[in-house]
Amino acid sequence: MAITLAADTYAPRYIKLNARDNVAIIVNDFGLPAGTRMTDGLELRNFVPQGHKVALEDIAKDAPIIRYGEIIGYALDTISAGEWVEEARIHMPDAPDLDSLEIANAVPEAQPPLTGYTFEGFRNPDGSVGVKNILAISTSVQCVAGTLEFALKRIKAELLPRYPNVDDVVAVTHGYGCGVAINAPDAYIPIRTLQNIARNPNFGGEVMVVGLGCEKLAPERLLPKDDPASMMRLQDESNQSFGDMVETIFTMADARLKILNQRKRETCPASDLVIGLQCGGSDAFSGVTANPALGFASDLLVRAGATVMFSEVTEVRDAIELLTRRAVNEDVGRALVREMDWYDSYLARGGADRSANTTPGNKKGGLANIVEKSLGSIVKSGSSAISGVIGPGERATTKGLLFAATPASDFVCGTLQLAAGMQMQIFTTGRGTPYGLAQAPVIKVSTRTELAKRWSDLIDFDAGRIASGEMTIEEAGWELFQLILDVASGRKQVWADKWGLHNDLVLFNPAPVT
Repeated sequence: MAITLAADTYAPRYIKLNARDNVAIIVNDFGLPAGTRMTDGLELRNFVPQGHKVALEDIAKDAPIIRYGEIIGYALDTISAGEWVEEARIHMPDAPDLDSLEIANAVPEAQPPLTGYTFEGFRNPDGSVGVKNILAISTSVQCVAGTLEFALKRIKAELLPRYPNVDDVVAVTHGYGCGVAINAPDAYIPIRTLQNIARNPNFGGEVMVVGLGCEKLAPERLLPKDDPASMMRLQDESNQSFGDMVETIFTMADARLKILNQRKRETCPASDLVIGLQCGGSDAFSGVTANPALGFASDLLVRAGATVMFSEVTEVRDAIELLTRRAVNEDVGRALVREMDWYDSYLARGGADRSANTTPGNKKGGLANIVEKSLGSIVKSGSSAISGVIGPGERATTKGLLFAATPASDFVCGTLQLAAGMQMQIFTTGRGTPYGLAQAPVIKVSTRTELAKRWSDLIDFDAGRIASGEMTIEEAGWELFQLILDVASGRKQVWADKWGLHNDLVLFNPAPVT
């Protein structure tokens, strides 16, 4: 993807991404006023905010509006060159027909392997590698969350200081487990999500489950193997008081912390990485700076043999024809179509469609609709062949670039990527968010330098330097790739971890609640 800047760094500027585009986005902080003349002679007819589209030529009523070389909508009325192309002036096209997609007919050639890159990680008994050394305490039902949180405060205060090689103790709490249709057809999604989160590489294989005793989701179902010593129920008769419950949790945690404390970082090949990609608070720069840089870094990771997951069904649905062509074979292409079709039906059952995805912040940042958002979102997948598709809550078992089918919600997507085995997440943002996960480091990448400067103690990587011409996409991609290795090795700490900013896990439960 080529970026064309209309002027030098300090003059009025716009970015046109493709020779076919008839709109461009304004680069300058806070936008440009009416009467501004660009260096190519284009004169703005009205104020255009930063990141919003300006017509580069006259666009007739019902004519296509083109960005990224693709149609993002049609003009509801005549738009003159130099006018602000607002959301209200664009008619959104229909979603691509899933029955007529080209599949596996443009599979990218594999790029040369990237060898010699390593990180310092924690090798697990099953062969996986963690980038953190965490004791995770899973729960089978929300009823136990309060008791576990009480015990967790004592564990962190009294036990954790004794075990310096353990990074943290976290509770995997959620709103599931009882009052649900546990045998409904879609109940497998939240259940297998919880089962696979317990196996996340950052948890070192030391599974511990706290249950109540009367819930529908039996605690045993969250154990990878039958191990009664890894599970306790608050309702067990041996617990004669609240104090007994807390003491039992405390004792079980102590035994596992002793084991985890014996682990040390060791040099591991970059092929042991499992990286999740996500965007939140997207804007019109997402597909110009942050996501292209992340896409380049994604290609580097794939070349190094790593596993890379991109997600968010509604944020790829309108560009799915660009992805099915990259599927490594027919089966992977059909799996992509299957996940799109399932989600179309899911949204229809709820009386919604994919247009409900675009947020007020997205629109304020210049994204007119989900079509434009999707075209910018898929850029973070890079240019590698798509080697596999993971259903919601499934665990990744193959290397390369994978599509993990998740909702676009930041919290739900993060939860499902953890279940897939993600050790670290790279999160691009245009509007800004303090989002973080206790279970895995989250590297936040800003689309704009203005945001990176304003939130200098929340943003980990400034991709806005691409828009200003300070660096190329390739240079930013290599720098981000090195940052990923440094964070995975514990050499650098992301801001969210420094401040302890960690969001709740949120299960995706499409099944009924009784």
